[in-house]
Amino acid sequence: MEKYSTTRITGAILVLLMAWLSGLKSLQAEPFIIVQSTTSTQNSGLYEALLPAYEKQSGVDVRIVAVGTGQALKNAENCDGDVLLVHAQTAEEEFVASGFGLSRKDVMYNDFVLLGPEDDPADIASASTIEQALKRIADEQSRFISRGDDSGTHKAELKFWRLADFAADELTGSWYLETGQGMGATLNLAVQLGGYVLSDRATWLAFGNRQRHQILFEGDTEMFNQYGVIVINPAHCPQVKSTLAQNFSDWITSEAGQAEINRYNIAGEQLFFGNAK
Repeated sequence: MEKYSTTRITGAILVLLMAWLSGLKSLQAEPFIIVQSTTSTQNSGLYEALLPAYEKQSGVDVRIVAVGTGQALKNAENCDGDVLLVHAQTAEEEFVASGFGLSRKDVMYNDFVLLGPEDDPADIASASTIEQALKRIADEQSRFISRGDDSGTHKAELKFWRLADFAADELTGSWYLETGQGMGATLNLAVQLGGYVLSDRATWLAFGNRQRHQILFEGDTEMFNQYGVIVINPAHCPQVKSTLAQNFSDWITSEAGQAEINRYNIAGEQLFFGNAK
């Protein structure tokens, strides 16, 4: 009886092992790429609308790593991924110039918006430029919530503060708070504390916890928000799936990919506008 039980157990283990090896082989055979991406494209729901069309057409699984643009660039520099899709053009061009990526392509754009409580204590709604709006916030020392995470949005925010003649080391005090977190968490804190905050429009449109917050300043041409795609350079990172990565880059900048981007909307409002050349 003991021998029979041992045989049955051994047989069961062999069956499980064979099933596991079969599943592992199937998983390894499935082609995939890793896209290092900004959080705004994921938080907005774009990938859920965009990627099924590409995966159906290509048979390639796209795995997204959504972090701030600065971290995405660092991850890619460390050879973690195959493609970048981010929104900090100067940093992207430096990345390519340093040999970490192949040529950069425009993909799509939207814009940044300045949000705050509806009572607007710094009266930024009547400002004529983004620098004037920020100066009013600083002069009143109204609470401002910054991502503080070297993301594309944070880089843009610091650029806008420079336009308002504020250096990064001058942004201190109890009125200026840095979360070191993504856009969703930063928006939640701004709503909770009644503070002003800069966001990309797409993330705000997809954000559910608005309460009394609303867009108070928008439309300055400085607030244009461009996204780009870069294939990580296989000369720097030999394990990069360069053919699959290039196919993804070609598709997202093609008429088909651009159409999927332009089709995506929330409550009838388009979130991204394809502008690949």
